[in-house]
Amino acid sequence: MHGSREQNTSLVRALVDQVEVSDKASMLLCPPSVYLSDVSRQLNGSGIFLGGQNCSTEAAGAHTGEMSADMLKDVGCQYVIVGHSERRAMYGETDSVVARKFLAAQKAGLIPVLCVGETLEEREQGVTNEVIRRQLTAVLDLSGVEAFARAVVAYEPVWAIGTGKTASPEQAQEVHAFMRGLIGERDATIADSIQLLYGGSMKASNAAQLLAMRDVDGGLVGGASLQADEFIKIFEAAA
Repeated sequence: MHGSREQNTSLVRALVDQVEVSDKASMLLCPPSVYLSDVSRQLNGSGIFLGGQNCSTEAAGAHTGEMSADMLKDVGCQYVIVGHSERRAMYGETDSVVARKFLAAQKAGLIPVLCVGETLEEREQGVTNEVIRRQLTAVLDLSGVEAFARAVVAYEPVWAIGTGKTASPEQAQEVHAFMRGLIGERDATIADSIQLLYGGSMKASNAAQLLAMRDVDGGLVGGASLQADEFIKIFEAAA
């Protein structure tokens, strides 16, 4: 929950002017919902994708304050984040709710960016893989592995978000390889092609090392995405 119309306009203008998307790297922006229409207009023709930060499990109805996936699609979104660690921790979103949001997004024609990850306590207990398996399996069981051909998965080590800590490239690779293997148990072809993003305090200074890992295909960038120069450097590392 950052930014203003003025700040967004300046940031997006810089990105549109300086970023050249290609088959090597693409960019997705997920601004707060009140600014989606503004950003959509700025991105028109740029090749940069637009996404929502969250969506409802429901398509319509008496759900004041919620946004349906169809509404996001209507204002120009191609993607939506589901299961972000803050939604899970602060708003009590369970694995079941996240799985339903994933399904709702796909029914509306959006590509879900499914976030999974463990807390510091869970990592210290040595149950990282169990947590990732539980979170991924909830979605796989509801939607089927075929749905992952039209999805992105982001690993968010909760202990490395906004704390100044970052998973080492080796730690990130270990979890990403586990996720790819878990999906591969159901469909090897989909597992090989799915994009796996790292979402734990990626910044310009560590992006190249993280992105050099075999199974780290990109980043779910947080605070660093609010600074055009920093974000562009991360994009260049990906490209």
